[in-house]
Amino acid sequence: MSKLNLRPLNDKIVVKRLEAEDRTKGGIFLPDNAKEKPREGKVMALGDGKLLKDGNRAKFQVSENDRVIFSSYAGTEIKVEGQEYLIMSEDDVLAIVNAD
Repeated sequence: MSKLNLRPLNDKIVVKRLEAEDRTKGGIFLPDNAKEKPREGKVMALGDGKLLKDGNRAKFQVSENDRVIFSSYAGTEIKVEGQEYLIMSEDDVLAIVNAD
């Protein structure tokens, strides 16, 4: 995988949304228009952090390659080099999924 040519600013992160499920748990195939957009993705890039009043930057709670769950209407969808990404605030991330 090539390096992402996109650097978010301040407390913004770039997330690649995970693929939507193409069948139900019961095995029924879903057409594209019936699939819900997943609210889960992989963090691809981080900004520099939120600028604090004292001039320092706040540390991110997420890291690159973290698998995260975000709110339904989070972020702005963009397309870079044929790939779709979301740019969102770290505040839009609800949880980090631990891969155990």
